[in-house]
Formats: sequence, C-alpha cells, structure tokens
Amino acid sequence: MNKINRRKFVYSAAGVTVMSSLGFAANNSKEIKLKGKESSLIKHWDVITIGNLSRNRYWGESYEKPLRGAICTCTVISGEQFHLLVDPSLEDLNSMATELDRRTGLAIDEIDTVFITHQHGDHLYGLKHFVKAKWYAGAEVAAAINKSGKYEKQIEPAGKTLFGEIDVIKTFGHTPDHYGLRFDHNGYSVMIAGDSVATLDYWNGGQMYYNVMDMSESTRTLDMIRSIADIIVPGHDNYFLNLK
Repeated sequence: MNKINRRKFVYSAAGVTVMSSLGFAANNSKEIKLKGKESSLIKHWDVITIGNLSRNRYWGESYEKPLRGAICTCTVISGEQFHLLVDPSLEDLNSMATELDRRTGLAIDEIDTVFITHQHGDHLYGLKHFVKAKWYAGAEVAAAINKSGKYEKQIEPAGKTLFGEIDVIKTFGHTPDHYGLRFDHNGYSVMIAGDSVATLDYWNGGQMYYNVMDMSESTRTLDMIRSIADIIVPGHDNYFLNLK
C-alpha cells in the first residue's frame, strides 16, 4: 500500500468509525482531501500531556464553579536543529520532566524553544522549568506576559514563522490575542489550536468554552482552522482528525 493510498485509508477508516458510532452505515463515510504537504523539515511531533477542562458542559457540568484542576494540552515539535514545546502544562518540575521523557525521551534542557498560545495561567504553569530555552509568543501575548512581571526572563514576540517551517497564526476569540501553530508532517496539516478549540466535543458541537471573550471572532477562527487543518491539537483534549 503506497503512502497516498495509506493516507486515504486512514481517513476512510476514521470516517467509518465515526459514522458507525453515530448509527450510520459505513458506506456513508466520505473521502477527505488532505491539506498538508509531503515535504517538511518537521521530523516528529507528539502530545506530552493531554489536557482537561475544569468543568465541561458536555458532561452535564455547570460553569458556576470548577470541579477539577484544569491542565492544558502540551505538545513538542522536533526538527533536525530544534525541539519546540508548546504550552508547558505542569507546575511541578519532576512531573514535567517525567512526562517529557515518557513521551519523547527528551530532557528539560533539551527543549530549546517554548511557544505560549495565550496568557491564561494554565498554559504557563511549566514555563519556569525551561530557563535555557528561548521563549516566544504572539506579539500581544508576549507583551502582556512580560508586563505582568511574573517572570525574570522576557518572552520574545514571534514572527510569522518559527524555524521557517511552522506558521504562527492568529486565532483570536477565546482571548483577544491568541495564536496557534500550523505545520506539515507526512502530508498532514497539523494545527495546534490552543484554547481556540477546547475539546473534540466542543469542536463537534461548534461551541466555545464559557470564558470566550469574542464569540464572533471565535466562530471565524473555527472556520479558518476547519479550512486549513487535517489534524487538530485542542487546548484541553487529545488531538483528533478534522473530518468536517
């Protein structure tokens, strides 16, 4: 089975699984044209921690108070000359080091770059562990975090790309100054969406988390992500295929 047919098979199989789970016949699944490029300098990427929400409407939970601690989804993207970590999630150093090793075999000091999608605290818990890395965020996000004075080290404003391979994309709405990362890997277009996509349930329902700041902007962001991504890494869930 060649690569193109294998990729089509993955999407076809995913479609069958999803449709079957909804009670439809398998032949209702549809082929989805992939949006990514075959050629890319990205060697590997993986989720380090799968995030969770403090309360979830799809579990019948009220937004009135948190029911559990929120953890964000943390991802590592690796190329020949870099290891980039997105949204360091764990406040405890040993826990962060353990999960990084379990998922990638990397040590804390081997992470040379950190990117922050937005300034909410649950996406910054582990930033202090990566003192040897360069810290980046969208310009507005970097300015806000630096102004807070919580960190001795400054976060640098990211340009339009990182390492010439990773697109820095405005994903406003959840906050007024939220950014995601998009890159190509093995023919797939991968979007690290941060909290612009909360979880798979919220994505499927077309819903935003309760603390969204601009609903219209968030809706436009979701439409944009839908048009460019094959794989989506949400802010508080495992990654999933864009079957829409």
